[in-house]
Amino acid sequence: MKILAVDPGEKNIGLAISDELGISAKPLAVIIHIQREKDAARVAEIATEKGVELIIIGQSLDDAGKPTFTGRKSARFAKALRAQTEIPVKLWDEFRSTQIARETRVKMGVSRKKRGGHLDDVAAAVILQSYLDREIEN
Repeated sequence: MKILAVDPGEKNIGLAISDELGISAKPLAVIIHIQREKDAARVAEIATEKGVELIIIGQSLDDAGKPTFTGRKSARFAKALRAQTEIPVKLWDEFRSTQIARETRVKMGVSRKKRGGHLDDVAAAVILQSYLDREIEN
């Protein structure tokens, strides 16, 4: 099953996609945040083009497992996305996704000079991989 992951941010929205078997995730694209409904329509369009069967949206949670301010924004984005598509949409804990994406670039040997810029699509891949790993365990 192909799955699309979304890492919604203040300026950019990172996207990642799984392979057909739902085993591995790879960065797909970064779209510029415009407005929630327009962003949701664009994500729905991409999901349809790519033939995905599930959309995962990263949501930040606090230590008690409740959505943070940013996590509540993710929930509102999920609601807007559900209004745009019939594809099921799930929220998924994005714990440390940006930090892990940054660490991954370092481990890959990307020079400090080239590490600048967005990590949104890589963070989306981290979110998706954590989801895929959990599904494989179960």
